[in-house]
Amino acid sequence: MLLHVIARGKIGRSPEAELVDRYARRISWGWKVTELPDRGGTVPPPSHTPSRTVAMDERGRQLTSSEFAAILGRWRDDGVRETRFLIGAADGHDEALRESADLLIAFGNATWPHMLARAMLAEQLWRATSILAGHPYHREG
Repeated sequence: MLLHVIARGKIGRSPEAELVDRYARRISWGWKVTELPDRGGTVPPPSHTPSRTVAMDERGRQLTSSEFAAILGRWRDDGVRETRFLIGAADGHDEALRESADLLIAFGNATWPHMLARAMLAEQLWRATSILAGHPYHREG
């Protein structure tokens, strides 16, 4: 399954970009990043179908890493070919996008800079795929 991160803002050469790259290199599933301007631009349609859309949103569900892995694993096993992860800019996502998403996820109650959220998402995607592969990286409790 392709993991497609669609993020507002250019990450450029930054410590956050280094973190994203570090975890992206470890992910054995397909990986793609599309950057959009902070304002304007349109979210591209899925490259593959069937697909799922996950919006990173402060009002979303707070999942454990194992719960997140289970969702991705179920989608993969159900034949989903692409999961798109949308990271908004400073103002987040509009209501229409939130309503159209298959899942809303939050990284806790705090508000995170969108560049840091991208690095956190990359780590969680690595962790989820490693859990599904039975890799010892993740430890519960």
